Amino acid sequence: MPVPRKPRLSQEARSERSRAQIMKAALKLFSRRGYRGTSMRDIAVAARVSTGNVYHQFPDKETIFRTLLDDYWRAIESSEFPFIRALASGAFPTDMEALGRAARESVEQYRDYVALIYVDVVEFEGSHIRRFYADMAARFRVFLEQNQDRLDLDALRPGVSPLAAVMLATRFLLNYFAVEILFGVPNHFGADTDTALKEIADIFAHGMLRTEVPAAAEGTSPARAVRASDRSLPSPAASSGRTSARASRS
Repeated sequence: MPVPRKPRLSQEARSERSRAQIMKAALKLFSRRGYRGTSMRDIAVAARVSTGNVYHQFPDKETIFRTLLDDYWRAIESSEFPFIRALASGAFPTDMEALGRAARESVEQYRDYVALIYVDVVEFEGSHIRRFYADMAARFRVFLEQNQDRLDLDALRPGVSPLAAVMLATRFLLNYFAVEILFGVPNHFGADTDTALKEIADIFAHGMLRTEVPAAAEGTSPARAVRASDRSLPSPAASSGRTSARASRS
């Protein structure tokens, strides 16, 4: 009995497959070798297509690079992006540890795309990513408006801008894990990741300045009172000197 032949792919399907192979190969090469360290021939070899096929899909190398970044921008704005999913689920602003774990998942999943941002900064002076970051506040403003029913924004301290708070948390957490995962520097806050996340979440939730200052004079600002109380404490050197003097007298 003759074996039935597999149906041949249409020209459009073959073209889409080739394009996907080229994009995958280019992403890996750009993220590891950089833009100038990668040629169109390198991409063709890695994608297992002809160089002519690469030029048929893309007019030049920069178009491939820009297309990869555009794909990443779309992924970031998708509801399936781990960090966006965590934000929309209500993790902000009351569960910063969950948001941190989502940031780690996002960087792990899109590691090569994140690397392209640094490639663009070094080799193009950020020309491809500039507009994305310039429009970031507007995108977050829309996100907050669309998800205000899910977010416990009333938990923020009076006077704190929800927009500034969510942007600060986002940029900090994603950059933290870019250093850990992309740069290969674990525990760069002097503690393991889970411990560091707990400390970071605590600082985000409660700040890093004391809210009650002992013996603060009436009319004295908390910051000045803290500085005054710090000055009233003996320095280690002075304390050591007094100890030595007492010892010599005895």
